[in-house]
Amino acid sequence: MTTQERSPPAIDAAERQMLEGWLDYHRTTLAMKCEGLTDAQLREASVPPSEFTLLGLVRHLAENERGWFREVLAGEALPSIYGTDEDPDGEFHLADTDTWDEARTTWLAEIEVARANAARFALDDLSVGVGKRGEPFNLRWIYTHMIEEYARHNGHADLVRERIDGATGA
Repeated sequence: MTTQERSPPAIDAAERQMLEGWLDYHRTTLAMKCEGLTDAQLREASVPPSEFTLLGLVRHLAENERGWFREVLAGEALPSIYGTDEDPDGEFHLADTDTWDEARTTWLAEIEVARANAARFALDDLSVGVGKRGEPFNLRWIYTHMIEEYARHNGHADLVRERIDGATGA
């Protein structure tokens, strides 16, 4: 994996560019937290018996990208990538065959579709699909929520990474 470049959005950016910029900043932060680790390290649990791993976190955020930008925003009817009815948190329950390459490829593909779907909507446009309580969301809310989702989980990722190899920051 190559070293990631990351910059916050310009302090005078317009609202949409600011929201997109912060979301991309946090997406890149997560990639940086995983950079340089082996599959075995990416599978290391934060604090056993917890199953929270960096690999599981990337899979979780792939599910979030799909859920918010494809299912809710664009109204696509899609199955979960990793979860099932029997195991709705399946992204965190890793099998021996689950790999970083697959998780990263899936996550990046979901990000690209998310960007393409978002480009078709204005910030005030309501989603085609609805959330779990049956309500539509505007794109501004979805961007804000996803920034919050990544920022919160990047804090978790920082702690997990420090436990794995002592690396901090970014």
